[in-house]
Amino acid sequence: MKHKILILNGPNLNMLGEREPEIYGGDSLDAVGVACQHKGQTLGMAIDFRQSNSEGELVTWIQSAAVDFSGIVINGGAYSHTSIAILDALRAVGLPTIEVHLSNIYRRESYRNHSYISQVALGVICGLGAQGYLLALDALARIVDED
Repeated sequence: MKHKILILNGPNLNMLGEREPEIYGGDSLDAVGVACQHKGQTLGMAIDFRQSNSEGELVTWIQSAAVDFSGIVINGGAYSHTSIAILDALRAVGLPTIEVHLSNIYRRESYRNHSYISQVALGVICGLGAQGYLLALDALARIVDED
């Protein structure tokens, strides 16, 4: 595999398919991970798909990504709206990053309209459900191939 991509999922995303499916869709996080693995194979990329409810663990994973990964796809969940620590970690590693949200955060509660992650992300995909992850991988494939 030419490039290795880290896909990170924040708090409560382990509840996909169970938690508010009318907002987040009916796919489980495992199903999203499998779809990302398949998409990665078609793009010639190795995918490392992870989830944590812990902000510190996400920061640690981001910090260690600089060694082995070519890019990051991140759905920070609620941490997108609150975590300067995740923003700082992404900025520090400097890897191409695409932010993904299953729902359209701009059509939801006002506190969800702001994302710290967006400040460092090359692009943001929201409101397209699990399809957003696959679109992010398409975009990252082009971005990392240009480097």
